[in-house]
Amino acid sequence: MNRPIRRGISCKVPVFPPAASVAITVDGQRLATYVRAYVAQGRVYAPISPLLRLLADRVWLERGGALIVERDGRRVRVPFARHFDADLDVSYVAVGPVLRALGEGVRYSARARTLDVRTPGAGAVARPTPFDAARPQAPARAVFTPEPVATPRPVWSGPPLPRRTPLPAPPRRSGRRQIR
Repeated sequence: MNRPIRRGISCKVPVFPPAASVAITVDGQRLATYVRAYVAQGRVYAPISPLLRLLADRVWLERGGALIVERDGRRVRVPFARHFDADLDVSYVAVGPVLRALGEGVRYSARARTLDVRTPGAGAVARPTPFDAARPQAPARAVFTPEPVATPRPVWSGPPLPRRTPLPAPPRRSGRRQIR
């Protein structure tokens, strides 16, 4: 329900009647969210968190009221029509164009009311070549490291030197006898 505030109606509360919710699956796994996605004007709108935070490397807000989403060197700038003062957890964005710009596969099923997001598979990991002792290796580099030299033993000559640490003074004896 919208609640009246000084500047009009609160933008953090959805407008009624709410649109039917859309389930989001990422690589076949349903994304558990408290705030559901919905369809409006032919686009699927979903909260920034957790969907974009899950699929992007970095998500941040720019001062001019724009959301920046970055992944694998691709950066997408999403402008907001109004001044942005809501939290990332409750702010909605049209996720289809953003996810496609990040390289994701996005498909919406209107009958099932499901947005299916497919992440591109990771490239093949190259295996290291086995070690071959016959192949020339990199030559050893000359590294300047001085050889350690043993510290010479001190040679004492001349009279002995006075002691540098004082000896404790003996306790004073007084003429009076102490009672214990």
